[in-house]
Amino acid sequence: MIQPDPTPRVPAITARGVNGAVVSPHALASQAGLAILRAGGTAVDAAIATNAALSVVSSYMCGLGGDAFWLIWPGEAHEPALLALNGSGRSAIGATIEAVRAAGHERMPMRGPWSVTVPGAVCSWGDAHARFGRLAWGDLFRPAIELAAGFPASAAWVGAVERSAALFGTASDWASVFRPLGRAWLTGERVVLAPLGRTLTRLAEEGPELLYSGAMAARAAYHLASVGSPIRQADLAAHSSTWADPIRISYRGIQVNAHPPNSSGAIALELLGVLARFPSPEPANFGPTGMRDARWVHRALEAARLTLADRDTWLTDADAMAADALEILLDPDHWASLAAQIDPSRTLAARALDAPAGGGTVYLATADRWGGAVSLIESNYAGFGSGIVDPETGIAYQNRGSFFSLDPQHANALLPGKRTMHTLAPGMLFREGRPWIVHGSMGGEIQPQVFAQFVSAVVDGALDVASAVAIPRWAADVEEHYGAPSATRLEGRCERAVAEALAVRGHAVKIGDDFDSSFGHEHAIEFVWHGPSSGGDRAEAQDGSGSPRPGAPMSFAATADPRSEGLPAAY
Repeated sequence: MIQPDPTPRVPAITARGVNGAVVSPHALASQAGLAILRAGGTAVDAAIATNAALSVVSSYMCGLGGDAFWLIWPGEAHEPALLALNGSGRSAIGATIEAVRAAGHERMPMRGPWSVTVPGAVCSWGDAHARFGRLAWGDLFRPAIELAAGFPASAAWVGAVERSAALFGTASDWASVFRPLGRAWLTGERVVLAPLGRTLTRLAEEGPELLYSGAMAARAAYHLASVGSPIRQADLAAHSSTWADPIRISYRGIQVNAHPPNSSGAIALELLGVLARFPSPEPANFGPTGMRDARWVHRALEAARLTLADRDTWLTDADAMAADALEILLDPDHWASLAAQIDPSRTLAARALDAPAGGGTVYLATADRWGGAVSLIESNYAGFGSGIVDPETGIAYQNRGSFFSLDPQHANALLPGKRTMHTLAPGMLFREGRPWIVHGSMGGEIQPQVFAQFVSAVVDGALDVASAVAIPRWAADVEEHYGAPSATRLEGRCERAVAEALAVRGHAVKIGDDFDSSFGHEHAIEFVWHGPSSGGDRAEAQDGSGSPRPGAPMSFAATADPRSEGLPAAY
């Protein structure tokens, strides 16, 4: 049972448990993951079930047609090593700069058939389950299948569908699946996604290969080709996930782990590295009205602009990056050079970005009774992705291909069979050699900024996870596609004195809502340890049979972002 533990500092809820925890941006999805943990599943099992449920109730942000990035800590049943799993897809073999230009595009289109890349999420579910799953594959999809048969429309669902209707039309394949009544959904109205439910049922029965080499792959290739996409069945069959070592830095003695390229994890670490060149802000500056030290906020905003420029200079498919690019991004001397460019008295002109603005993403985290943990971000990118939906399968296809450049000299230039740069960046913090906090956020190009602000809050500010998740945020952001991140946005709860001090420094300050979803949904699970990691005199977690689990943490504290519709779940 969830045990609410409201923090007195901010309106966020902590769920505490000793056997497992789940956080996600939708309460029903968190409950789906918790059910799998209760049934004896691992953190990986629970993550798949949670993600599958989100593909239904939050299908405007993620789904079977999207990509995923994982950080996995296997727990005591496996070799104790943190792993990264890249579940992002590649461009079609027929996707070339010349072909896109011949189709009449001067830059990669934001939506439509040329924006679609091979969906990699489901393949990554299968790879993670094969290595670290405990329950049967089909069992993990039961909650999602039930939700597809009917779930209540939330305010976020209604708003997302109506915004998308203005883009995709009300007589489209998209509308036949997600707006079948020919009108806006009513909040609380029962939503049925029958085609998606049938696909999930087949996926549960036939396994992940169904979408890559099975009959449904043939259907996908046929439908994508019929709407003008270059993706063919051979592109789906050739797809594979990639296991890799995470990247990491030390931030004031805390090991900060992130996903390697083509994820933006390197940019989040680079941003923290630049901030570490400056004195740590006093903990008293972290409060319910946000960071009170305008000097720190100014430095962070300027550092974000510099590191986003580095993202556009270097970040792309790991197999296509310059040989020394990652080394440069994680080089302390490079961080020092960026820090030296920051003028404490004024903001500098920001470089225009080479990628479109916006985002549509889910972050979820899970932890199990064996001490295993998952940090997972999955995304269709912009709301409902490309806008291409197969009415037979209910799959909405991502538009991550819009990040490619048509400049052949650009690091992220479109090439056949290439992964594009991604904004997704799951995180995991280690302290004293073991997991401390599993965390991450949605939020497009501001993801690295939310990542860094959370880490600073728990490390510099010594905040509990609930306070760190809910504390007011700021962001260097763009106001138009391919624009410069010259806007300085603050949540409405931020100190007015900070906004005024930033304006004096030349920032174009814009104030958002008090709990503004556009500042990302950061969720977190804290591992609460007592005593030595080997067990010692601390209390021991129990497995289902009552056997002691000396390698597991004492308990978990899970917090979902109050900017989302999520709730934490633990037992």
